[in-house]
Amino acid sequence: MGARQRQRGAETEREVCKVISESTGWQTSRILGQARDGGADVRLAQFLIEVKRRKSIAVYEWLEQCQRACKPTDKPVVIARGDHKGFVVIQPLEDWLEMAKRELPER
Repeated sequence: MGARQRQRGAETEREVCKVISESTGWQTSRILGQARDGGADVRLAQFLIEVKRRKSIAVYEWLEQCQRACKPTDKPVVIARGDHKGFVVIQPLEDWLEMAKRELPER
């Protein structure tokens, strides 16, 4: 991985930390050294978060399809599974933050 890619990844991780902190009131920060150690990028209480940034990934198409089918009161969720892999859940960050705030311990 080149220096620019590492810098872009770190910028995205900081951006996610800022959004989470502003939304939940919990101070979060990047887990330094995690790339070398093979760990996740951010910890928020019991949530361990891996942050990814790519030019294009198909999950946006899937999420947009789901969003078009939603009523105004619905929450879009995509559940996907790769071959020989477990299921993953994909949803807008705002929806996940609302759920996470209910799950976080009292401060």
